[in-house]
Amino acid sequence: MAVLNPYLNFNGNTEEAFNFYKSVFGGDFFMLMRMGDVKDVPGFDKLSDADKSKIMHISLPIGKSDVLMGTDVVESMGQQKVSGNNFSIAIGADSKEEADKLFNGLSNGGQVAMPMGDTFWGAYYGMFTDKFGIQWMISYDTQNVPPNNR
Repeated sequence: MAVLNPYLNFNGNTEEAFNFYKSVFGGDFFMLMRMGDVKDVPGFDKLSDADKSKIMHISLPIGKSDVLMGTDVVESMGQQKVSGNNFSIAIGADSKEEADKLFNGLSNGGQVAMPMGDTFWGAYYGMFTDKFGIQWMISYDTQNVPPNNR
């Protein structure tokens, strides 16, 4: 089965964002590599000290098999981050309690577009944009749960 691993780009605040995500999901970073850690990257010699401290790659395992990954864009290397609304990260929770915990934690400081609630399609669902501009959808599928466990 294919694994979906969202990869997020930030303008110099990847570490702050991932520490926030870690505070919600728990666990430890699988990898945290700074631009200055890898000397054989093309253009390394042109990086400023500030750019060398930026995140080249970070990964945070979430749940059983998913990994959230991210990087800082480095303008001196010709990179540019363009914020947009062309993606969301969708999380399927194992219970209403887990859905509420994730929603409340990740939406803290952000903007709620749809509070958690029962939907016409049978899910317990909510969506928001977090304080870093990342869009999230949290869902618990009540259709596949016996009525006495809903």
